[in-house]
Amino acid sequence: MVLGSNILVLIKMKTEKTNVARSLDKSKIVYELIPYEVDENDLSAVHVAAQLNEPIEKVFKTLVLKGDKSGYFVCIIPGAEELDMKKAAKASGNKKCDMIPMKDLLSVAGYIRGACSPVGMKKLYPTFIHETCLNFDKIYVSAGKRGLQIYLNPQDLIKQVNAQIYNLI
Repeated sequence: MVLGSNILVLIKMKTEKTNVARSLDKSKIVYELIPYEVDENDLSAVHVAAQLNEPIEKVFKTLVLKGDKSGYFVCIIPGAEELDMKKAAKASGNKKCDMIPMKDLLSVAGYIRGACSPVGMKKLYPTFIHETCLNFDKIYVSAGKRGLQIYLNPQDLIKQVNAQIYNLI
């Protein structure tokens, strides 16, 4: 009977694995996969934090931008904050930058809105993470699928995506 329960747990875990999780496994990074209830009308990090019953400051969102000189790059910021475009441009070595159009997100990053993770994008783009990530032992970022977050040490995330720490808000 116990064996049956273990098999069910293993099957469930296997179905929850995302490319993000597999990438972290390959790098031997410790993380937790944390599910939450998706609201198709509210894909915000604020909603995710409420579902996780965690402070919004620990839930980071991933934004993909295009600079006038560097091309595509990624910014990871606390979920309730707005990215300062001038700071993002400066961090990435651009004079100006813009968010990529939503219709381009899948082709550029390999993710859809509400499930964009800094881990496992189609390419390893220059990545910048807001400095407040270091205030926490662990933070949340998307696991690459709506309804699933990765909970991990920010230093491990920084190492995995080769991120630079910067004031982005």
